[in-house]
Amino acid sequence: MMNEQLQVISAIQKCKAEKLPCALATVIKVKGSAYRKEGAKMLIDADGGTVGLISGGCLEADVAEVAKEVIKTKTPIIKTYHLDEEEVWGLGLGCPGTVYIYIEPLMYTPQNIEEVDECAKAIAAF
Repeated sequence: MMNEQLQVISAIQKCKAEKLPCALATVIKVKGSAYRKEGAKMLIDADGGTVGLISGGCLEADVAEVAKEVIKTKTPIIKTYHLDEEEVWGLGLGCPGTVYIYIEPLMYTPQNIEEVDECAKAIAAF
């Protein structure tokens, strides 16, 4: 899990260095069962490329599409997904629960650039 967080932070640093627009999706609340819990993160670039996971694979594509709009409008959104194991997989597999995901555009200011760098150093130290 720590390695995945470091990968997301590294991807944010790369986007920052190359001045590429991107968005960060974070699981902020889970009701019932879900593959990932609060705090799981995924970085999405303007083309829909991703780093990190926020579910077992069933939400990432839709979140990436929503994130492209968030990047374009620079407006954050909370997206709610009601998961039903039959609807998601059709095989009776999965986690029936509700997942709330905060999708925010990343805008680079001197303060948050420093915070991202400090966070990366702290995670790498583990």
